[in-house]
Amino acid sequence: MAKFPVQDGAARAGSALPGSAQSGSVLPSRRSMISGAAALAALPAFTAFHDHSGGGTPPASGVSPSGTPASGTALSNHAGPGNHAGHAGFAGGSVPPDRAGIDPTAILRDFDRGRTSTLPDGRTLREWDIVAVDKDFEIAPGITFPGWTYNGRIPGPTLWAREGDALRIHFTNAGAHPHTMHFHGIHRAEMDGTPGIGAGSIAPGQSFTYEFDATPFGTHLYHCHQSPLAPHIAKGLYGGFIIEPREGRPTADDEMVMVMNGYNTDGGDDNEFYSVNGLPFHFMDFPVQVKQNALVRIHLINILEYDPINSFHIHGNFFYYYPTGTMLTPSEYTDTISQVQGQRGIVEIRFPYPGKYMFHAHKTEFAELGWMGFFEVEPA
Repeated sequence: MAKFPVQDGAARAGSALPGSAQSGSVLPSRRSMISGAAALAALPAFTAFHDHSGGGTPPASGVSPSGTPASGTALSNHAGPGNHAGHAGFAGGSVPPDRAGIDPTAILRDFDRGRTSTLPDGRTLREWDIVAVDKDFEIAPGITFPGWTYNGRIPGPTLWAREGDALRIHFTNAGAHPHTMHFHGIHRAEMDGTPGIGAGSIAPGQSFTYEFDATPFGTHLYHCHQSPLAPHIAKGLYGGFIIEPREGRPTADDEMVMVMNGYNTDGGDDNEFYSVNGLPFHFMDFPVQVKQNALVRIHLINILEYDPINSFHIHGNFFYYYPTGTMLTPSEYTDTISQVQGQRGIVEIRFPYPGKYMFHAHKTEFAELGWMGFFEVEPA
């Protein structure tokens, strides 16, 4: 895959929807970054630009030591935490989680089971407090994204329940715009989080409690359903919603959630950055740590807006795939699957050999703009 530092580009004038991404500095457009990538791909010894060892091949004529064309305006070249030599990404590495305000590694295994109590009929009641809040994130070096969030993170909390549990989600809108929570699953119309039905839109400063039972089991999601719908989702109002089968699944050695998303930074109708769990290129610098031969279960969720299809591909291995997670038998054994927006499923995989194995969108453009990472397999 081509290796290039992302470049700034002119924002698309007059195209921003209410609340679209803005910043004090000029934000990059997808068109400008792709054009910059095409130009850089033809340059010789390009991987040397990412060599942080102090050696390597000198950069090509007309290119700065960071790999940025001398005539271009590059993103800030902050020092990254990992060895970024020899792979696509930002010249200085991904934004460190403590500075970005998003930690994709922590999100991987963070399943929120809520506060539990027992109802008179013996069922488990699970309750959560979810607050919509506006918050800025540094998603790429020097690029601030003004997000709309559930509980201050992108993606929002991964809510976990068991089939048949009673659920109560106490939602408060502390943001500047009306919002809702729409859950994929089976419930009454009044609990659907759709404007004009039941409580409908929840205005700033208002609260509402969504109540329904956990059904059907599977890998699901929730998101805002306020109009205009695309920006309300794309700004960050989404999260995973996992319902475990009543009798459980075969025990996994390692279970995690990966939410595939994108960022529209110029107010247009496409994305300039892509990621898993909210931070472009994070898993290139912080590989997902797994153990050799362990059963790894991944709840894979596509909440990407502005692009019709996303995909997941693993190097050097195959996996079993369970669409929507609503069956206990897999539909296929493969190394690549595609999902449309809102589609999801379970990936189950074992790594027979130690080492580092790349995973990424098989749409090369998405990968080069942030949607790629590594599994690092520790010997048994």
